[in-house]
Amino acid sequence: MAKPNALQEQLLKAGLAKKAQASAAAREQAKARQGKAPDASAEIQREAERVRLEKVERDRAIAAERNAQLRATEGRAQARQIVQAHAVPHAGESEYRFTHGEVIRTLLIDAKLRKALSAGALVIVAAGEGYALLPRAAAEKVRERAPELIAVDHGQAGESTVASTGNAEDDAYYAQFQIPDDLLW
Repeated sequence: MAKPNALQEQLLKAGLAKKAQASAAAREQAKARQGKAPDASAEIQREAERVRLEKVERDRAIAAERNAQLRATEGRAQARQIVQAHAVPHAGESEYRFTHGEVIRTLLIDAKLRKALSAGALVIVAAGEGYALLPRAAAEKVRERAPELIAVDHGQAGESTVASTGNAEDDAYYAQFQIPDDLLW
């Protein structure tokens, strides 16, 4: 039997360990020194490396999410600056009603602005507590940065302003009739 170390001797004297346990521990230590016993430290190192890799991946995901939130916040701030810089002043006695979300909103405009809105040259965007009119070029910059700010865009490609009845024959028949653009309710 290998010579027990000082701690093992103290445990034996205190009666906390048996002589058989001490000799088994000493044999394992001797085998570990000679390289015959399976190396438990390699398994511990593999587990530590796995935990480290999981932590790195988790940190990377958190950093990516944080960066995405920062980019979104920057985009919204840039969009607000564009709205402030390029807003077309609107005033008039004619009410222009539109829906934004689930709510019907009203904007006072004149006939010239109404025509530009219906042609798609102007776009209505949410600006703080109210709404602003933007030229198409500025509205496209806002759409790139914060698409949720766009309230009304009649000139957007792919957006159909004509409601479909679901029947192709009816749609083709009614397509021949013009709907006046200045129809006020």
